[in-house]
Amino acid sequence: MSARFSCALIAFVFVFATDSYAQTVLPTPAPPIIGAKSYLVIDATTGHELASLEPDIALAPASLTKIMTSYVVFKALEQGQVRLEDEVTISEKAWRMPGSRMFVEVGKRVTVKDLLMGMIVQSGNDASVALAEHIAGDESVFAEMMNQHAAQLGMLATRFANATGLPAEGHVTTARDLTTLARAMIAEFPEYYSWHAIRDFTFNEITQSNRNKLLWRDPSVDGLKTGHTDDAGYCLVASAERDGMRVISVVLGTASEKARADGSQALINYGFRFFETRLLFAAGEEVTNARVWKSANETSGLGVLEDLYITVRRGTYGQLASAVDIPAIVEAPLAEGQPVAELRVNFGDKEILRTPLHALDDNPRGSFWQRTVDSISLMFE
Repeated sequence: MSARFSCALIAFVFVFATDSYAQTVLPTPAPPIIGAKSYLVIDATTGHELASLEPDIALAPASLTKIMTSYVVFKALEQGQVRLEDEVTISEKAWRMPGSRMFVEVGKRVTVKDLLMGMIVQSGNDASVALAEHIAGDESVFAEMMNQHAAQLGMLATRFANATGLPAEGHVTTARDLTTLARAMIAEFPEYYSWHAIRDFTFNEITQSNRNKLLWRDPSVDGLKTGHTDDAGYCLVASAERDGMRVISVVLGTASEKARADGSQALINYGFRFFETRLLFAAGEEVTNARVWKSANETSGLGVLEDLYITVRRGTYGQLASAVDIPAIVEAPLAEGQPVAELRVNFGDKEILRTPLHALDDNPRGSFWQRTVDSISLMFE
């Protein structure tokens, strides 16, 4: 593509109008006060922040740690390093773990799947250590694996010291980092994510219930994990889906089980009530087209390579305006997938989204005659 961008032009402007008149948009009310040290509510698809309170302060995560523990195990399953039916010999360390347990017995063999259920549903510290030792040979080595995955996901304020979330120096994360982890879990492992909605699990003739009370209260909630220590307080990462929109809520440092459940429910309801997420353009859909000079093809369709969603205040989607900036001259060769133009979406005077548009076609150089004619034509552009 030519490097001449000096005369960029707007190809078109359009409004995502659904009504014949502009509706009055009332201000979005402040989110509820829930008595937490920190919280963050986001749309799971776009990552758009819906409500927050101190989302970047580092706090002890308690058993929310086990979201990363299970994520690392799921990665190992994905890569064929372990199988769900593999049997794990329970070490004395795993058996002796304090706090919540699934009640495995030392020396017994338990499948990876049962241990995952014991960790996800029953929050078993014994199951967490048994899985860590099976994957990495040692819990401390497994913790380093957890930190490596956290770094790859961009969880820059997180540091894990163990697989359980039991108190340890420097073992911290943030509400923002936990939303990042929750999004990765949901997007990468939907078949395993569904296990977080299981209400009860029985092992060794002992039935324990999932501590996430929202699974009973709200049918749209399908995960994710509770946590509690004296230092961390009562914590919950929750996710819910209603009418195709998924919201993730992270609540840290509340004073009781009731406070974390009520607070999380209030934040989830707030997100759904006052925001909506829409598909702007599907992957490969032509948004506009561009004249391609000196090409075998006269024009090339332009669009996005992945589905493009946007999160806005509920009721305002019809008032969005979009424009496309295209360089004045686009020349061949222009490869399929190459960025060409830029899509901008505004609400009033505020720009709320900017993303590149890519060539949807392969545009090789044209014949000598085509290139000659276009070269002459460009002299008058």
